[in-house]
Amino acid sequence: MALAIKVNEETFTPRQQAVLTAALDLLVENGDGLTMTAVARRASCSKETLYKWFGDRDGLLTATVQWQAAKVRMPFVDRSHLSVKALRASLEQFARDLLTTIIGEVSITLNRTAITHAAQEKDDLGNIVLENGPMAIRRRLKPILEAARDARLLRFPSSEEAYRTFFGLVVRDVQIRLLLGDKALTQSNVEANIEADVKAAADQFLALYGAKASS
Repeated sequence: MALAIKVNEETFTPRQQAVLTAALDLLVENGDGLTMTAVARRASCSKETLYKWFGDRDGLLTATVQWQAAKVRMPFVDRSHLSVKALRASLEQFARDLLTTIIGEVSITLNRTAITHAAQEKDDLGNIVLENGPMAIRRRLKPILEAARDARLLRFPSSEEAYRTFFGLVVRDVQIRLLLGDKALTQSNVEANIEADVKAAADQFLALYGAKASS
């Protein structure tokens, strides 16, 4: 019997999605100044509704980061029919989603704000972003890598090592350069090369960890 790999992600109603999108817009516009009052006003809902849905500001921030990170989808594969072709397609989809997300203005602003807060020890935004952004995204791909190892398509000592390698091949120095405001690197430049970069990352990863390459 086919066993498909799925992921349990926080799901939001369309109305909640609209509220979280409004919160992301406010983060881009105001950076540090996100408040429940501002989100309620922008989303045309009551603060009571926000508190009911998200608990408090940290709960709203957590849901906002989860909503942003959800743009990097978990590839859906069938363990019983996993092939090199299907694995490559999954890797490329993940890489495409990851690059498209991290180069966007929302992710750049969110990460800059979280870094500032962490440095100043202002609140838990850094931990919220880390756990519900990069760590959550990592948990989406690792089961795919482990399934490919079980199917003898990949060879690696640990899925953590394999994930970090793939992440590095995909992201390279793009994220840090954007965070630091490198004028030579723009969102449009990265977007123009995404397909080539995605294919190159998959090629390099399979060359390193593909079962044939390792034999």
